[in-house]
Amino acid sequence: MSKTHKIAVLSGDGIGPEVVHEGLRILEAAADRWGFSYELTEYPYGTEHWLATGGEDGGEIFPDEAFAEAQQHDALLLGAIGDPRAPVGLIERGVIGKLRWEGGLYINLRPIKLFDERWCPLKDKSPEQVDMVIVRENTEDAYVFPAEFEDEGGPNEVASQPMRYTRAGTERVIRYAFELAMTRPRKELTLIDKANAVRAQDIYTRVFEEVAKEYPEVKTDHAYIDAACMWMIKNPEWFDVAVTTNLFGDIITDLGAMVQGGMGVAASGNINPGQFSLFEPIHGSMPKATGKNTANPIATINAVAMMLEHLGETEAAAAVEGAVADLLRSDRVKGLKAGLHSTSEWGDMVLEQLSALSV
Repeated sequence: MSKTHKIAVLSGDGIGPEVVHEGLRILEAAADRWGFSYELTEYPYGTEHWLATGGEDGGEIFPDEAFAEAQQHDALLLGAIGDPRAPVGLIERGVIGKLRWEGGLYINLRPIKLFDERWCPLKDKSPEQVDMVIVRENTEDAYVFPAEFEDEGGPNEVASQPMRYTRAGTERVIRYAFELAMTRPRKELTLIDKANAVRAQDIYTRVFEEVAKEYPEVKTDHAYIDAACMWMIKNPEWFDVAVTTNLFGDIITDLGAMVQGGMGVAASGNINPGQFSLFEPIHGSMPKATGKNTANPIATINAVAMMLEHLGETEAAAAVEGAVADLLRSDRVKGLKAGLHSTSEWGDMVLEQLSALSV
């Protein structure tokens, strides 16, 4: 008897519930078609819950008991977190930050894959030239540590937030990237850092060289983050797999998302290999579009495909990605911007493509 997958759902803020709804429709269809079972546990945490439970007077963000319970699942599907009614970063750090850092989700996996040249803003770039994976470290660097302000608001104010890296954290993300590169036809891995200016990142340079000796089949390269951003635009075909720090990974993967067609199609995994992991679209909560049925849910559907791969449902994962690819290559799609198709229409079209696939 096949395992029943335990999946937590945190729809979150803004358009999160709308795009998650479409992702769950695809999950249900895939389960029916490929014969696996799952159980959902929905969690209410986000800005609305924080406000409803007291807001700045002590509202709940992500209680420890619920957090521990969520980690007993196989995976979590997240919609979006963020709302201007809450202090900047409060809910984001308390939900997604807590899941990543306290949950040990040390890999942020960001596939950048173009399905049709119509959606690429770069001239003369084809799907064959935009097919890469960025491995971003997810639990260290400047994001993890709280900011400190001296003489806040005064003429001599100093703000600081450390960029801190450990050998253990650096080695495990680099090793994961080498293992991933080994599964790809090109077997190429690029290290992206800024060790010439941020000397603390020399730990990445040294550990990368050490681990590379264990993977002689992998062709390695190196680029500083500023140059890597330049090459991402000029020659995206140069990249196969890349590994980088948390801060720089956040920047270059959003750049890559635009190369593949925009935030509406880009998904990510926050992964602890073989353990509880989190999957989400990379876009924000887009509060102004809440409830309007205009958001593009393709990124969430792609996140569902990544989640299925993590759960071991490889055929279903490939089918969901294939259905999205077939749809985006078809003449049914007017464009990828929000509102050109309704959220529910996107879901309907992917379901139709999925049902048309031969098993």
